[in-house]
Amino acid sequence: MTPVPTEHDALARTVRVEGARILATLVRTVGDVRLAEDAVQEAVVAALGAWPVTGVPPEPRAWLTVTARRKAVDILRRERVRPHKERDAALLAELEAPDVPTDDVVRDDLLRLVFTCCHPTLAPDARVALALRTLCGLSPAQVAAVTLSSEAATSKRLTRARQKIATAGIPYRVPEPHELPDRLPAVCAVVHALYTAGHAPVDGPAAFDVDVCAEALRLAELLHELLPDEPMPAGVLALLLLTEARRPARLDDRGDAVPLQAQDRGRWDAAMIARGTALLDASLCRTHGQADVYQLQAAVAAVHARAPRWAATDWPEVVRLYDLLLSVDPSDAAALARAVATAEADGAAAGLALLDDVPAGPRRDAVRAELLARQGRPADAVRALDDALAGPATDVERRHRERRRAELARDAAGVVDAGRVASG
Repeated sequence: MTPVPTEHDALARTVRVEGARILATLVRTVGDVRLAEDAVQEAVVAALGAWPVTGVPPEPRAWLTVTARRKAVDILRRERVRPHKERDAALLAELEAPDVPTDDVVRDDLLRLVFTCCHPTLAPDARVALALRTLCGLSPAQVAAVTLSSEAATSKRLTRARQKIATAGIPYRVPEPHELPDRLPAVCAVVHALYTAGHAPVDGPAAFDVDVCAEALRLAELLHELLPDEPMPAGVLALLLLTEARRPARLDDRGDAVPLQAQDRGRWDAAMIARGTALLDASLCRTHGQADVYQLQAAVAAVHARAPRWAATDWPEVVRLYDLLLSVDPSDAAALARAVATAEADGAAAGLALLDDVPAGPRRDAVRAELLARQGRPADAVRALDDALAGPATDVERRHRERRRAELARDAAGVVDAGRVASG
């Protein structure tokens, strides 16, 4: 197979890491999300043609920014027949300016784009889809996978959201202080969704996407800097830090998945854990112990972080926290996690009983297989893993399940052989 050129690798990474920044700055200038997206896309196409010939420029982000500006100028000139010519002339003058925005300006542009994506007049599902597309650079197909929707429905949702921003004149700015309470939950939900998209992808070759996780962490940091006394952004940042701290131990030297119970906790990032727990404690003090969904999830992560090993985990406390989480924000993911924690606290049978109320899916079926194996039912566990392998999964998850299935199949064969000997 022909290797992918290194220029294309550099372009892909630049677009993933810097694309949202370039887009955010263009949106500020042109006031049109769709126009800015088209210009950035044309700049990427230009880079795909130029970089393999000329080499990757010393400042890829600056190259893409300038090129995207020029593409925006071209698009505006092609559309000069439409009204608002005076406005277009002003835009052209600004777009033709040679400077590249500073990091501080880009940071502010990103915050504006986050709040634009999360305007309360947009439907909640549209906010998440638009943020995943614009802030994370995910394709409509990837957004559909993360939001458990079809690609066609996602594309329509994105189109409607862009049209609403344009026709309703939704301002591209950080809201005034009195507007923040209505906007903050949506912004926090989007930042969390971005991180989830990178931390636990539905399918694809990798177990996680480092760039997507890093972008979500950057946005969480920006939001906390903007609102340092608000408990919800602090809770989101705490959750992301405590989760990201475990990433170095999630894969072994061969790139294979390492389950949480088998991870080398010495590889967890102690500084991230310390900061995450401090943020969590401070945010809980501000809410007088009344935790929101992010604080509860961060509290679960903190319990794991404090345990020196899997067996020493305070499982009753984890179950209690998931009970609280399910009472304020029911979800299949939380129900599945509660079943796992219950199995650790009260035995496999208790966990299996709770799984009956969790909708079928690859990760639920994989958990079921492990609990069946604990009960000495390897043949049933193999069937559960067959169900898990029939659904979507990352390549890393699939390899892990295939290896586990082979182990359980050998165990099942051994049980059958032992039964034959006994009956003989």
